[in-house]
Amino acid sequence: MEDVRADRLVATLLLLQQRGRVTAAEVAAELEVSERTARRDLEALGTAGIPVYSVAGRGGGWHLAGGGRIDLSGLTAAEARALFLVAGPSAPATPEVKAALRKLVRALPEPLRPRAEAASGAVVVDPAGWDRPSGPRPLPPYLEAVQQAVVDGEQLRLGYVARDGAGSTRVVHPLGVAAKGPTWYLVAGTEAGLRTFRVDRITSVEATGEPVVRPDGFDLAEAWRLVVDRVDRLRAPVVARGSVAPEMVGPLRMVLGTRLGIGAAGDDGRVRVELRGHTVRSLAAEVAGFGASLEILDPPALREALAAIGRELAATYP
Repeated sequence: MEDVRADRLVATLLLLQQRGRVTAAEVAAELEVSERTARRDLEALGTAGIPVYSVAGRGGGWHLAGGGRIDLSGLTAAEARALFLVAGPSAPATPEVKAALRKLVRALPEPLRPRAEAASGAVVVDPAGWDRPSGPRPLPPYLEAVQQAVVDGEQLRLGYVARDGAGSTRVVHPLGVAAKGPTWYLVAGTEAGLRTFRVDRITSVEATGEPVVRPDGFDLAEAWRLVVDRVDRLRAPVVARGSVAPEMVGPLRMVLGTRLGIGAAGDDGRVRVELRGHTVRSLAAEVAGFGASLEILDPPALREALAAIGRELAATYP
């Protein structure tokens, strides 16, 4: 919780520098916290020695004394790290505020600026899980260490347990961290090329002291999109097209989760959809209960599987 609060305090300070004056309600809206929490954070800045003061009444709010500029060169390493993460893509702020924060990060003095630029693209957050929505999980024990290695641009020696239970040790080049629903992944360069590692399967982390070698033009968001597309094809290779009654789009999404793609409504009012499944039979079993409200247009094999299920049901329940 202390790291989260440090990030918020730096974000609040940067909002003050950007705008000159803020209200607790504005800070609460930008950082997605309660007004009480925002007010407590503003007061904490003053307690920490930042020249923040409040003005009551109409047109009031919280101000920075002396023109509202703070020398960012005085940031400690921990404060700088918090600043980097605040300005990154996982920050809970609007796109406009993120843009302003990134500008302020670029204004940092050397030698902090290179680390800030690396950290501003260090994290990608994809809220949707692989299938149905799942609840929160505890953060993996080595998440902070691998995230720090991305920020520092330092190679790591990882202890790792694969899906089949086999353990291994390898040296990797940390390039970014991605969250898919509640699951965290490290995107890293290896001798075999770009690879992803589930952070909760990492058993040990050791910094090697060697610098990371980043591929030319590497972009974490684009790399992660390619990873997700590849995994989706492997996990659900069967692709079908159909149309569904508008009122059944929600229930269909509850069944298929991220394996449902929703298109535009046709002239008949029905919504065009794309469905993905693990096998033809399993996908047919998942959607058979929607009856005539969901019409599968292709592939023919899925239509035939649904017809077979219908015949089986009619024979079992005459």
